[in-house]
Amino acid sequence: MTNIIFGIYAVIFIGLLIGSGFIAKKWVSDTDDYILAGRQISTPINTLGVVAIGFAGTSITLAPGFSILYGVQGGIIWGVIYSLAGLMVYANIFSKFIRRSGAQTLPEYFETRYNGKVRGLVAITSVIGMCGILANNVTSLSSIVSGYTGWPIIIITGAAFLVILIFATMSGMWATTITDFIQVVIGTIAVPVFLGILVNKYGGFDFFNAWKGGNWVNTGLAGAQMPMLTLKYPSALTFLILFGTALVWGNNYYWIKMASCRNEHVAQKSYTFGSIYLIVVFMIPLSIIGIYAGTIMPESFTLLGGKIAHTAAYGVIAKSITPILGSLFIVGASAAALSTASTSAMGATSTATRDIYKRMINKQASPEKTLKASKVSMALIIIVTWFMTFFPGGPTYLFAFANAWLTPPAVLLVLGAFWPRFNAKGAYWGALAGMLTMIVLTILELTKIFNIGQWTHMAIVGFIVSLVVGVIVALATPANYYSRNGWNRKADKNNREKVKLDDFDLKVLEMIRVGHQYLADINDGLSVDSNVSGLSIEKLDRGGYIERAGLTGSKFFTFTITDKANEVLPVLNDVEAKLLADNLNAKYIKFIEISKSNPEKIGTFAKEYKMSSLQMSSMISHLSRRGYVKETGMFRRLVKLTDKGNSVLQKYSSMGGVL
Repeated sequence: MTNIIFGIYAVIFIGLLIGSGFIAKKWVSDTDDYILAGRQISTPINTLGVVAIGFAGTSITLAPGFSILYGVQGGIIWGVIYSLAGLMVYANIFSKFIRRSGAQTLPEYFETRYNGKVRGLVAITSVIGMCGILANNVTSLSSIVSGYTGWPIIIITGAAFLVILIFATMSGMWATTITDFIQVVIGTIAVPVFLGILVNKYGGFDFFNAWKGGNWVNTGLAGAQMPMLTLKYPSALTFLILFGTALVWGNNYYWIKMASCRNEHVAQKSYTFGSIYLIVVFMIPLSIIGIYAGTIMPESFTLLGGKIAHTAAYGVIAKSITPILGSLFIVGASAAALSTASTSAMGATSTATRDIYKRMINKQASPEKTLKASKVSMALIIIVTWFMTFFPGGPTYLFAFANAWLTPPAVLLVLGAFWPRFNAKGAYWGALAGMLTMIVLTILELTKIFNIGQWTHMAIVGFIVSLVVGVIVALATPANYYSRNGWNRKADKNNREKVKLDDFDLKVLEMIRVGHQYLADINDGLSVDSNVSGLSIEKLDRGGYIERAGLTGSKFFTFTITDKANEVLPVLNDVEAKLLADNLNAKYIKFIEISKSNPEKIGTFAKEYKMSSLQMSSMISHLSRRGYVKETGMFRRLVKLTDKGNSVLQKYSSMGGVL
């Protein structure tokens, strides 16, 4: 009876997932929509997306699992470190930086900051890491469902991959956005209600006096306590490096979640709200659910001689309540795992498409071919990941293994953002040394020749090697032009070089003149990869036509035009000059007018000017920053005119000849 009820719930949920794919399919017009949802994601939706990534198969296995291993403190420490040191710190350090950089993927940023060799190296290894996380989530899902239903894990795993392949291939980031919404709603109801039922059935904290390990707060079933400052995994310190830094900071799908936001404020707020939401609604309750499982059926777990792994605690404890509710809670857990798995698949797909296919295989691919390549990449990634589910050690070690490959990118991100002296050679050799070290350690561990795990996790070694080698090589090789002695960020007639500008450079300069301050606007507005615009920006900077706002953080991607630019740009007539003073041009003023009189015709405007989704994003973001329009809408972007927008329309209407 239990399995029948669960099967009915599962079919309904799978129908919702596939249905969301069909709904979102019409929103995908090009590969930018497929990968970034046209940079239209709002604060509420991205908050739920961040929560959905955190409330994953990993959390549902590790939070209760660590509670059984080390007491409730172990589960909560893991969840808090991931949520605060990972998500919240990431949001408040990198949100402006990521959104203004314009890079759609983390490896793309590495070419802008370093060079193509670094981008290619990180792209390949990032795909491996994200496939590992995808495999971990599907393995976690299979473990939970199998623990509840008794069904064979291999069948559950195959069904999960098939579902992901169907709905995510149809509409990419839009599909995962809708499923994030569905699964967080289900989880927000399921997890607290599940905990409430356990409290009502068995009692509160007094019930935990029967805990076999002694003190249920900080001691596991077998008497172990959570190590804190040791470098041996698991411990609070290794959690900080693996799950706080590598998992989030070096992971492409956390990058694209920020890159898909309407602006940096949406990115920052959504990640901050999401991290708090995760701790309160999911991490703490899941950790306490693990204590209930260990108190009710301690002898069932392998720690005390049973046959059930501690990571299956959530699924096992669900058997203790009525099948109608228990099955719903397991479906909620499955929703979390599938949603996060699909996000992992999108992260790997975006890198495989934009950083590998578009750069190494078919540089001249049309938007249609690139979109098709994205879907083929998704299918290939699903197949490769299926083989990774057989990785020895189960979800706990598969997750840690995947994070190891994301450690070098995290090092490169931090050094590149905040140390101008760090250069391409340091980035390349640091990342390569760290990755080769981890490959060797993985082979030695799998062949049982040497197990680094008895001393520390291999990701810790990879982190240290990448950092040390990268810094040494950077200091031993020539610095970037902007960090050399004698370079002054502020341009004058005597401290710049003579450079020859081409037509593209002039287009970039035109955009900056009208007020597009950020590299993201230029990338999107001119429909180019950030390595193309990045080279142009460097030329304009070295020639003294623009100035960067700074050399670290988001200021590196923020520009202003100099007086010298007027020597090479077209002379403006009186109307154009007045428009420019308001950071406008004729096209932008026409868009503002349509936003007021016929907002339903904004789509027609895009077709008339042959603008892609990201070109529209560039224009709307600029007008929003200048206060002329306001972006609204929960799923897709809606544009509303502000009082300032109305005023500027009246101003130019009275002049005549513009509207």
